[in-house]
Formats: sequence, structure tokens, C-alpha cells
Amino acid sequence: MSTDVIASPSSTRAGRETFLWLAGTVAALGFWVVAYSQLVPFSEWVVARLPVERSSHLGEAIAFFVYDTPKVLLLLTLVVFAMGVVRSFFSPERTRALLAGRREGLGNVMAAGLGILTPFCSCSAVPLFIGFVSAGVPLGVTFSFLIAAPMINEVALGLLLGLVGWRIAAAYLAVGLAVAILAGWVIGRLRLEGWLQDWVRELHSGAVVPPSDGLTLVARLRAGLAAVTEIVGKVWPWILAGIAIGALIHGFVPAALMASIMGADAWWSVPAAVLIGIPMYSNAAGILPVVEALLGKGAALGTVLAFMMSVIALSLPEMIILRQVLTLRLIAVFVAVVGFGILLVGFLFNALFVAS
Repeated sequence: MSTDVIASPSSTRAGRETFLWLAGTVAALGFWVVAYSQLVPFSEWVVARLPVERSSHLGEAIAFFVYDTPKVLLLLTLVVFAMGVVRSFFSPERTRALLAGRREGLGNVMAAGLGILTPFCSCSAVPLFIGFVSAGVPLGVTFSFLIAAPMINEVALGLLLGLVGWRIAAAYLAVGLAVAILAGWVIGRLRLEGWLQDWVRELHSGAVVPPSDGLTLVARLRAGLAAVTEIVGKVWPWILAGIAIGALIHGFVPAALMASIMGADAWWSVPAAVLIGIPMYSNAAGILPVVEALLGKGAALGTVLAFMMSVIALSLPEMIILRQVLTLRLIAVFVAVVGFGILLVGFLFNALFVAS
């Protein structure tokens, strides 16, 4: 009797689909590498064909815009695809399951770390907050996650790495984690659960069941592609707006003026940067070209980081969304604690920058 196993048509199709997705992914990565390596020649080729002097203010601004636009979009696409695959292992349900029942301290560290891997936007703040509360996650631990998720997500880190180098990216990661962990711990120590909206406090904890890990490789690659379609398709207007602002700063704003306004010598520059950043609405992809231009013009690193963190972590639209689950008193405490942490980061990095 023969023991040979004949592959079923369904398994054959699955194998072919896996091969095609892997081959397509490798080909797309190859195209990405080639395109990224040609950014400088491409930008210079475009500017050379325009009726402007390359060394003029307008020429510098156009060169910045033409170079940074494909650069940021390429970086964003790669990072979002990779982390879309990673996030297939970290659904909101799994995130709640990992944090439920964790004590403060270790829970704050875990929550901030998960915030990096699970970059939920402001629109997801309310359902996530409700889900965390219903799963028994302590309030301070929840805030550590909500601070870290928008502020130090993989998009911010990936773009910082590509735009301004690994040192600033590593510094931003370290201080962002510190702010998220410490701010969440402080809020937890204040015992402000009574300042939640009444209907949120009435939620009862329930068992959280982690989702199954039965996703195939193709399903995870599809998740990465879906993340690119959703996120890049949503943020590209903000990217163009941010790059346009950065180009104007790069081409037309004198370096001496920017250094005098946002330099380390101006003690008021850090609180001013935070106050300016709070009412703004942007994301990491949209604000980083502005950050790149500010640093290139001599703005102090601490001031620029404080501005970036306030825009991303304390945006007014997010406060409006959170108002559905938090009282105004709790929102005020949240803004005060996180804002104080951002101010400390700004002053510390300005002091270290001057000292070096």
C-alpha cells in the first residue's frame, strides 16, 4: 500500500499564494532600496530644470521640498508596512490582556513599551481607554500607554532615524519613555479614578481572552499592506504640509533669527515651544520635516524636541476626544503632568547641548 501523500488543491494554492506574496515583498523592498539611493540625484535633476537659481532662497526651499517629500513617504511606507506586520501580533484585545491586572511601576513600563509597538492614533483613544478600564488596567498604567502610543510610536522613531540620525532618535526614545512612564506613575499615585466620567467608572471588569495566533504569513503581510494603505493614505496631506513649512524655514528663515528664537540661550523658548505646540494638530510624519528644518537652522535640540512632543502628545483635538471619558479636572492634571515632563526634557537637552 502506497504511503505517498498527495497535496490537496487547497494546500497547493496556499503554497503558491505564499510564494507570490514573498516574491512581491522582496521585489518591493528592492525597488525601495533603489529609489531611496537616488533621492539626491533626483532632487538635483528636478531643481536644475526649473527657472530658479539653485543657491537662491527659493531654490533652497524647492530642493528641500523635492528631496524630503519622496524621502519621508518612502521611509513612512517601509516603517508602516513592517510595523503593520508586527502589529498583527498585538491587537487591542491582546494589549488589554497583557496590561490587565499589572501593578503600577512594572505596569507603567510595560504599557509604555507596548505603546511603541501599538501606535494607535488619537481617534482610538476613547475605545482603548474604555477597554483598558473595563479590563481592570490601573488608571496610571493606562495613561502611560496613551502617552507613549502617539508620541514614541514606530513612525516617529523610524522617521527620526532617517531624517536626523540615530543619536537624536535614541534620545527621543529614551526621554519619551521616561515621560510616559513617570507621568503615568504620578497620575496613578494621585488616585484620580473618581475623576473619570460617571459612566466610565461604572464599567465592570471582565475576562479578557487573547486572540488566537493562527494568522498565516500571507495574512500578516496583508496586514502590513493594509496598514500602508490606511495610514499613508490618511497622513500624506499632513506630510506635504509639514514638508512645505519645513522648506520655507529651510529656504527663507535666517539661521541667526531661528537660533535667537529657539536657541538654548533663550530660557523662555522651551515653554513657548510647548504652548505653541499644544493647539496644533499633526502627527509624527507631518511634524518631523518641520523638526528637521528647525534643527538645520540652529534651533536648540531640547526646544525642538519639546515642541515635537507637545504637538504629538498634547494636541488639542485629542483632549477634545478624551473629554468623552475624562472630566475636565483629570484632563487638566494629564496636561499638567505631561507638560511638566516635556519642559524638563527640553531644559535638560538644551543644557546638555550647550555643555557639549
